[in-house]
Amino acid sequence: MPRVVHFEINADDPDRAVKFYTEALGWKISKWGPMEYWLIETGEKEEPGIDGAIMAREKDWPTVNTVSVPSLDEFTKRVEKAGGQVVSPRQTIPGIGYHSYCLDSEGNVFGILEEDASAE
Repeated sequence: MPRVVHFEINADDPDRAVKFYTEALGWKISKWGPMEYWLIETGEKEEPGIDGAIMAREKDWPTVNTVSVPSLDEFTKRVEKAGGQVVSPRQTIPGIGYHSYCLDSEGNVFGILEEDASAE
């Protein structure tokens, strides 16, 4: 069954958001790649959590949850058939897999991710 595996916090000032979540919640946050994107670790082996990221706000979206799916192509079709909408094209995330953003029937944004470590 697909489950939430990642979240993204959109921020007007990512550096300020990194400082806030580090100080307020003790999350471990580190810059990832050349873009405005910081990875968040919310747990450890003894007490795992769902990890996420802080990203520079590009759209007027709240926090976005990403769901792991076995097939991005199959699930984008399922989203549309169920009354949702795919709002970003298939994106390859090297070493991670394939991702798209969608809207549910209520206009909420969520991501779907087909994990594939060989993605280039």
